Parts: sequence; structure tokens; C-alpha cells
Amino acid sequence: MIEVQNLSFAYPPAERGGKPRQALKGVSFSVGRGEIFGLLGPNGGGKTTLFKILSTLLVPSGGGVRIAGRDAGGEPHEIRRLLGVAFQSPSLDKKLTAEENLRHQGHLYGLYGAELKTRIAEMLGRVGLRERAGDLVENLSGGMARRVELAKTLLHRPVLLLLDEPSTGLDPGARRDLWDHLKLLRARDGVTVLLTTHLMEEAAQCDRLALLHQGEVVALGSPEQLTSEIGGDVITVHAHDPESLRAAIEERFQCSATVLDGIVRIERDAGHQFIPQLVTAFPGKIDAVSLGKPTLEDVFIHRTGHRLWDETMTD
Repeated sequence: MIEVQNLSFAYPPAERGGKPRQALKGVSFSVGRGEIFGLLGPNGGGKTTLFKILSTLLVPSGGGVRIAGRDAGGEPHEIRRLLGVAFQSPSLDKKLTAEENLRHQGHLYGLYGAELKTRIAEMLGRVGLRERAGDLVENLSGGMARRVELAKTLLHRPVLLLLDEPSTGLDPGARRDLWDHLKLLRARDGVTVLLTTHLMEEAAQCDRLALLHQGEVVALGSPEQLTSEIGGDVITVHAHDPESLRAAIEERFQCSATVLDGIVRIERDAGHQFIPQLVTAFPGKIDAVSLGKPTLEDVFIHRTGHRLWDETMTD
């Protein structure tokens, strides 16, 4: 459904004589039909820039994008008919009802009369809101409003959904509800979904992921494939002098340890057996120890040396 090849994009200099800011640097990946694909990364990683290129709002500086076999740069109007796009900021008119919001959307796509009425009922039914069609959006919960937004993007029956941070502003229950609907759309209609996110629990529900850091894909695969590359356990150690403890651990146990945000991190098999040895070896030097299975954030740290939420740049 999506083919991205060696994609690059540079923003113009912020001031005269400055250097362009390279937001994407040779990004490549593909998304299969009926797949839920996630772009995971911090602010400044390139997610938003890539999302805008895929939705035909930006033209890349280099490389190419094909969607359903069409060239995004040369056939943007044809591609837009295939897309359903929901941006991070809500696009609903709160003073209109759910039905009225969808009616105006339908007019933009040339839908009128009985056909439009039928589609509105169908799409609101698909997101479980047919009985709330006459409610003002301002009277709906955040989760329900997001589902109206989803119905709006589905009105013209797109083959590809592009969702920018779809869970923004939703509580955990509404977030689960949204994902139930996305998976139902994929199973029932074969809709392909590409979404951006910075939430680990959301990324873990995708079929595959691309981890973005400073405009590059640093990891690509299913959540299970990515976390399995670390293997073993992740041990985190709090200490008064983490750097000296890190050096001592490496010398004593001949293993690799790192310090991130003042915390010593060790990736090791059978971590539960290693922790007693660690505490015994350094009495009084360890304040606290925790053990966990590898997460997607651990993969990001492993590949980049940074936490996912460290970045403060905007992309």
C-alpha cells in the first residue's frame, strides 16, 4: 500500500545565511495492505514531516513515495481520494451535530442526497454512534468525538487511513475503544492504517513499527521482533555515583553497562540471578535496583543512546 524509498526533506534556514534543517534523511520502509503500521519517535524525530509528505501536504526534497501504486509527487489529487486523514488537532465543529459534521465532509467529496445520508448512517454505525447522530459534538465525550472524527475520515471509503497521534487527549478507556474500532476496520474492510505515536502501549498494538530518531529509521519490525533483539532482562540501578559504579560493574562482571539520566542500565540474561551478585559485590553503593523485560523504549535506548521522550525539538 505504501512504498517509501530513500526519502529526505529539509526545511529552509530559519534566518538568512543559516543552514537548512534536515528533517528526514534517507527514510525507507513499506506498508502492506491491511496492515496497522506505526511511526514511533520523539518530537523532532521526523514523524510529523513524514506524515505531511504521506498526506501530500509536503513535497519531499529527495527520494519518493508511492501509495497504492501511484506516485505521491506526481499524482497528489488521485492519491487524496484514496486517503482518510485525521490530524492530531481535532477538525470537528463542536457547534454542529455528529451527523452535520459528516454531511459537510461528504459535500467536499461530491456526495449528496440519499447516497450521502446512507453513508453517514453506515459510518456512524461502524463507530457505534448511530444513536448519537443528532448530538452536538461539544456534548460528546473525548472518546466519542474521536470516533466521529474517524467516521468522518471513512466517509468516502478510503483504502488508507493516516492518523496523527490518534489517542491525543483520550483517557485509557477511550484509547482502548478507538483501537478496537481500528482493528475491526482492518478485519472487516481490509483498511490499511498508518499512525504516528509517542505512546509505547499504543505502538505495541501495531503490526509493525518504524522507530524514527533525528530523521532516520533506527529500527523496523514487529514489536515482538524489536524487543527480542535485546534479549534477557533490563536491570536499572540507582546509585549516588552512577559513573563510578558503572565502571566497577564492567570491570567486576565483564559486561556492558551504561548510564542514562543518572541511572545505570544493564542488559543481561537471567537478571533475577544476577541482581543478588550485583548487590553483594557493591554493598552500600546501590540505592535501588529494578528488573524488567525489554520494552520498545529499551529498543530505542539500545539503538540511539537516548530515551524516547528526551527530545525537545519539533519536526
